[in-house]
Amino acid sequence: MTCPHVDSLALEPPRLSQSVYREDCTQCFDSIDNETGLDVCLQCFNGGCTKDRSHAALHASLRNHPLVANIRRVRKVVEREEPPLKMSKLAIAAETEADRYDTIVVARCLECSLDIDKTSEKLEPVISGLMKANTFSRQEEVKAWELELTECEHVICLEQDMAKEIKSGDLGHCTSCDLHENLWLCLQCGNLGCGRKQLGGVDGNSHGLAHATESGHGVAVKLGSITPEGNADVYCYKCDEERIDRNLAAHLANWGIKLADRQKTEKSLTELQIEQNLRWDFNMTTSDGQQLLPIFGAGLTGLKNLGNSCYLASILQCLFALPAFKERYYKPDDVPPNVFEPAADLETQLQKIADGLLSGRYSKPDESTMSLSPSPLNNPEQQAEPVHQRGIAPSMLKHLVGRGHGEFSTMRQQDAFELLQHLFTLITRASKADGTPDPTLKFRFALEQRLQCISCKKVRYSTTEQDSIFVDVPKDKIEASEDNEDKKDVYRPVTLKECLDRFTGEERVDLTCAACSSKDGYIKRQLFKTFPEVLVINASKMTVVNWVPVKVDVPVIMPLEPFLMDEYMSKGLQADEEELPEEKEPEASVFVPDATAMAMLEGMGFPPNRCHRGLHATGNNDANAAMEWIFAHMDDADIDSPLVLSSGSGAGPGAAASTADPEKIQMLTDMGFAVPQAKKALRETGGDMEGAVTWLFSHPDDPGDDGSEAVQQQSSANEAKDPCIAGSAGVPAKFQLQSLVCHKGTSIHTGHYVAFIRKQIEGQDTWVLFNDEKVVKAVDADEMAKFAYVYFLSR
Repeated sequence: MTCPHVDSLALEPPRLSQSVYREDCTQCFDSIDNETGLDVCLQCFNGGCTKDRSHAALHASLRNHPLVANIRRVRKVVEREEPPLKMSKLAIAAETEADRYDTIVVARCLECSLDIDKTSEKLEPVISGLMKANTFSRQEEVKAWELELTECEHVICLEQDMAKEIKSGDLGHCTSCDLHENLWLCLQCGNLGCGRKQLGGVDGNSHGLAHATESGHGVAVKLGSITPEGNADVYCYKCDEERIDRNLAAHLANWGIKLADRQKTEKSLTELQIEQNLRWDFNMTTSDGQQLLPIFGAGLTGLKNLGNSCYLASILQCLFALPAFKERYYKPDDVPPNVFEPAADLETQLQKIADGLLSGRYSKPDESTMSLSPSPLNNPEQQAEPVHQRGIAPSMLKHLVGRGHGEFSTMRQQDAFELLQHLFTLITRASKADGTPDPTLKFRFALEQRLQCISCKKVRYSTTEQDSIFVDVPKDKIEASEDNEDKKDVYRPVTLKECLDRFTGEERVDLTCAACSSKDGYIKRQLFKTFPEVLVINASKMTVVNWVPVKVDVPVIMPLEPFLMDEYMSKGLQADEEELPEEKEPEASVFVPDATAMAMLEGMGFPPNRCHRGLHATGNNDANAAMEWIFAHMDDADIDSPLVLSSGSGAGPGAAASTADPEKIQMLTDMGFAVPQAKKALRETGGDMEGAVTWLFSHPDDPGDDGSEAVQQQSSANEAKDPCIAGSAGVPAKFQLQSLVCHKGTSIHTGHYVAFIRKQIEGQDTWVLFNDEKVVKAVDADEMAKFAYVYFLSR
């Protein structure tokens, strides 16, 4: 019996721009590594599983695409390479697929239930093109990265001062302090200054940077990194990048330094970064050195690291451990959504993630995960790792989440909390468009702000809806113990109550009273008007060192048992309180910075005036964008001056007329936003287009307004009287820590993220560590406290 579909259907190899899903099913995580393989459609190249779930057959039936290539992959038994003797290249080695696997391909017609000849004239070019094409996640491309160093104009065009010999004794310490290591020689004038404090405990006071800033000299070389072969750490302060200097020998000779006489005495920047990356993992051993044993089962599935994707994995693990996301997306008995392209549908991919993480289908030991390679930082005689699971790869969801986003679409490490907020925005927008339940509603609540005039004591209450809170963690250094080998700063442990007390504490704000015209200011305080079912807390441990934001490890003691938060509930307007009158339209606009973003920036050490300017310029809701603006405008003459806005220029109610620019409104409506939304976004951000776009994505549920004064005043007056306020005002408000995202590293954009989640295992509360694809019982509560970054508390 022959198949008539081969001749009757139009078949063509995949185009270069066409996605080919030949790794795993687009609707579940069954893959080419399963015993029955994966069926890839020969017409649209959708990947579908076989056997019991039969998503391939479902696709063939819905789309009338019967012809498939069944691809099955079998791992080869190979000898592992010995580890390199020396870390010298900032790169991740990558094998080819052919080195690790045998691949078996069979052509089939699902409608005729026949295997067909894949070498036929019509099928061979299609299947050959399918196998040669880049997969959806570009598996043939090396996911590893290497820091490519180049020369810059400042190195190439370096003009050195008059030649002179620097005596060897003068090369022993910084000219501005007594440091004898981490020394950088200015190649233009010969000044020797210490570098920044570096990873791994290398000390530094940034005198080299100070010299470059004061003198304008751009290029320096790290003395201890110079080798006789001409390799060295060369840094351009003007580009703020590491560089190479092909004429290093001549540039050093200008100062009487012979390259052949130099010996490398310190680790290079590359070696320090590689070493720190290896240290940034979380303990996978017990206190006595035994490997933590992996655990398997439903709700215990790991997520493969796709290359700096641990920020995504940690957030997904925490979200899908919560009832709100389980109930919304885990539908094992339902047919997947009937959509044209499952891989590009957010609902389908969230259901796929839910099935992958919660079903237990993919949480199985896999011997291919075993590694006998010793770590360069550990004992070469260490025991082999236990057998872990392979983990599932959330590549399709990662693509959807990052699509069109300047940061999340890259392979760079990202901020896990920012990812959470972005994911909430996408889910809310999709739920609103489809009319489906929105699980992020469980996270929403109302904060009530109370302003009281210091002079006349009159008050004003206003309400804002949020889905998380930001708390600034106190950063009090304490004396380190004698066994502190890393020489890292040590900080006093703080309690969650201290952080919440700071968050809800009183602060003074300088505003003119609308009732008595006093300029004494107001006392401001914010408390909870309602509580959510799930409270997300972002704990900021950022500080600024030498004008560089650095995350420090401050242990936050979090109660593991249920605790009450009733003391942080707002009581609202009291009978003996008199409300402030509505403010008149000001002669000049008054910029009121976003409280959360302002707290984050001040927590990093930026002065208030710089914070105001950064927030005003970037839309008043994104602390990171404001921080980048501040760094880009450090040399502005007015950077430390108070922000003064002319009438109609900024963030006050009177700015509506100037922000209703028809061209800007047209640009926003062309992006798909409604006219009222565009008008309100421009009004809220002082007419700044970039800020308006950011505001719109941050407020997907806001219907906007027509920008008229009447609407603005009515909106302001009714803000606290909205009967549809999210959350619950019921008491007692008892919460318990459910999960947390932990982070190791000196910046939220580097290092490593993991999740600790409370699970019921054998009838007992157990903390489980999700470290990418590795899932083990957690034993180190100190790591949880020290490195926690995002907390999820269930009511």
